[in-house]
Amino acid sequence: MSSPPRQPPRFVPTLTEVVQTTALPVASATPQNVLQNEALEDQIIHRVMQRVDLSLERRLREAVATMVLQQTQSLVPRLREEIEFVVRQSVSDAVADELATRNPS
Repeated sequence: MSSPPRQPPRFVPTLTEVVQTTALPVASATPQNVLQNEALEDQIIHRVMQRVDLSLERRLREAVATMVLQQTQSLVPRLREEIEFVVRQSVSDAVADELATRNPS
């Protein structure tokens, strides 16, 4: 089963010219162009640094807050023990002082 050869459409565009690529003119490195390029570069650097500063500040704040919370949570048991010891010692001393003043020997 062979199919008959397909006929191209009646109006097929064809390439009739050879297109040569040409180099785009390069801006000459005049002092004015150099200054403009440096000013643009400085503006871009300034904007990027502002964005980095904002992002870095926010991320550092979050990281420090997380670390402080973790450290605080790990300190709670030790703080509770220390507070309990200090309160017991203070109550014991106060009771001993009170008993000493009530029962003079």
